Amino acid sequence: MEDKINFSLEACRKNAGFTLREAAKKLGISYQTLSKYENDSSNVSMSLLKDMVFLYQVPLDYIFLGNKYDLIRRIQKTKVPE
Repeated sequence: MEDKINFSLEACRKNAGFTLREAAKKLGISYQTLSKYENDSSNVSMSLLKDMVFLYQVPLDYIFLGNKYDLIRRIQKTKVPE
């Protein structure tokens, strides 16, 4: 079974070329709220998530929903030792 690709909301935003403040303004939320969601996306509403998917141009299936440190730990576990 192959693991699917997952990106944090922060990575999606940066890859789309937006600063935190720019993205928050386009999404109609404060930059503090967006920052909170980038650290833990487990409580993002579906409507806001759909707006992010549209703004960042990334498939919903590729977005990791949860604490970004859980994603980092998961990625570190899959790295092949050199």
